[in-house]
Amino acid sequence: MQNKGKRPFGKVLMVLMIIFFYLPIAYMIIFSFNDGKSLTSFTGFSLRWYQHMLESQDMKEALYTTFSVAILATVISTIAGTIAAIGLSKSKKVIRNLMDQVNNLPMMNPEIVTAIGFMLLFITFKVEKGYMTMLLAHVAFCIPYVMLSVMPKIKQLDPNLADAAMDLGATPWQALRKVIVPQIMPGIISGGLIAFTMSIDDFIISYFVTGGGVKNLSIIVYTMSKRVNPSINAISTCMVLIITFMLLVINLAPVLSAKRRKKEEIKKRRILPGILVTAAAVLLVVFVKFGGSKEERPFEGQTLHIYNWGEYTGENIIADFEKETGATVIQENFDSNEQMYIKVANKEPYDLLVPSDYMIERLIQEDLLQKLDHSKLTCMDKLADAVKGLPYDPDNEYSVPYFWGTVGIVYDKTKVDIKDLEEEGFGIFLDEKYKGDVYLYDSERDSFMMALKALGYSMNTTDEQEIQEAYEWLVQCVETMDTEIVTDEIIDNMAQGRKALGLIYSGDATYVMDENENMRYYMPKTGTNLWSDAMVIPKNAKNPELAHAFINYASDYAGAYDNSSYVGYTSANKEVMDDIYGEGGDYEGIDAYIPRIDNPKDEVFVYNEDMKKIMGDLWSRVKIAASNAD
Repeated sequence: MQNKGKRPFGKVLMVLMIIFFYLPIAYMIIFSFNDGKSLTSFTGFSLRWYQHMLESQDMKEALYTTFSVAILATVISTIAGTIAAIGLSKSKKVIRNLMDQVNNLPMMNPEIVTAIGFMLLFITFKVEKGYMTMLLAHVAFCIPYVMLSVMPKIKQLDPNLADAAMDLGATPWQALRKVIVPQIMPGIISGGLIAFTMSIDDFIISYFVTGGGVKNLSIIVYTMSKRVNPSINAISTCMVLIITFMLLVINLAPVLSAKRRKKEEIKKRRILPGILVTAAAVLLVVFVKFGGSKEERPFEGQTLHIYNWGEYTGENIIADFEKETGATVIQENFDSNEQMYIKVANKEPYDLLVPSDYMIERLIQEDLLQKLDHSKLTCMDKLADAVKGLPYDPDNEYSVPYFWGTVGIVYDKTKVDIKDLEEEGFGIFLDEKYKGDVYLYDSERDSFMMALKALGYSMNTTDEQEIQEAYEWLVQCVETMDTEIVTDEIIDNMAQGRKALGLIYSGDATYVMDENENMRYYMPKTGTNLWSDAMVIPKNAKNPELAHAFINYASDYAGAYDNSSYVGYTSANKEVMDDIYGEGGDYEGIDAYIPRIDNPKDEVFVYNEDMKKIMGDLWSRVKIAASNAD
């Protein structure tokens, strides 16, 4: 009777678990058909993001990389792991126990440790990172999982089975292939499926061992998620459909009868010649369309390696540059200046970087950049004067501006009184009238800038007492205001009007204001951060001449317009900036798009490693205080 009473509860629990696991997937699939750009507000049915996905060369290449690496890694690791497991079963107990521990170590290790280890290994032996390094790393971390699945099946075997087969006339190879392997096949299949799943799912190791523009889907999705891009939903939905189809095939295959399998094999043999003929015809069409003689272009056959922020280039600029010059552009993405610095300091070969102001200053100080050849630059006169000659590179010897802007307050005019902003500035983040309705940005530099400016100090202060006061100001903010600390999710959340105000970059505020007419952008009179990201050429660049050509192209009208209109950040090209902001422009009348240049209290960040470490440590404590307050 007691068991019968528990059954309804068990069914309800099962249903709740299914909802918990599959509701987010259903949500993602629904929003992949959203007409709008929002990731949270459905505005109508559309296939535009699937079209965008199919038009994106990066996504198609990532899809190919993901599945080709997963299939190859699965096959290689399954074979290697199975052979290793069989070999260990015939070894001495001491060796077997030792190897069991060695095999378990990679699975118990934090994945980031394994990733860094692989990266350092490839750097030490000067192995050029790309497709092969990703494949080797995937094979290496999949083998232990295969061995873990196969070993229990081997232990279940009669140890005399192979000897009996050979006594009956089988060779060692035949005994292995026809006797041992069929008996342990369930373990081999399980190990192969786990290896495939691990490879498809991996992000961290792939991120650290890849190079040369080779990216799998997890890397693409990660870089796309840094800014609002609904193509994430489309490509993720395709992944779900592909995996679902594969699971259906795997689960339905065993129920087919032997006779049916033979018929299908016969059909395949008949169809195969037709497939080969079709493939040959397709290749011929491709050759006719794209092959043959082409107009000679200035950089035909050359390759440009760019290291840039994720989602920081226009939709067409790279394809148009390749078409015009004949060059191939390989762009990799980073999500922080510090991440970029690690690779550059380790001498990874890039031809062009797009770091922020303070990081450019650091790279110059450490002699990691080369001076630009201004005789090859035709773009300098086209740039706004306000973004040239900034303190980190006063003569633009090393850098050409890419995007620029400010950090300010995005607010909902229906919830926030403009008089409060004018009177309090950044101090509004301590006004309990807005308690529980505030976002802070998860960046020690920008958050400490806000606190220092609110206290009337320079954001480049080296006075530890002033920094301590700023820390206490931030702690007060998170403890008394029920503040939510976020990163780029602030963009979509504020576009949907979820809170009253938040700290934001001007380019992101531009998008928010374009999406929601109630949103406004305010820069306190006490000053703010006037930031700039710029194009620079590393000291070890292999193709600086092509890098100069790209700098010119990205700074010229067509390239700069494509960049700025798509990304939303302010173009360094004066004409583009005026046109996008002016009548009929993409961001007509949105004042967040135009950086403020007339406030003497606005500053550019200066690189100071000691202050950065202090702020980083204190910001960690602020976030702990925020979590405790929750």
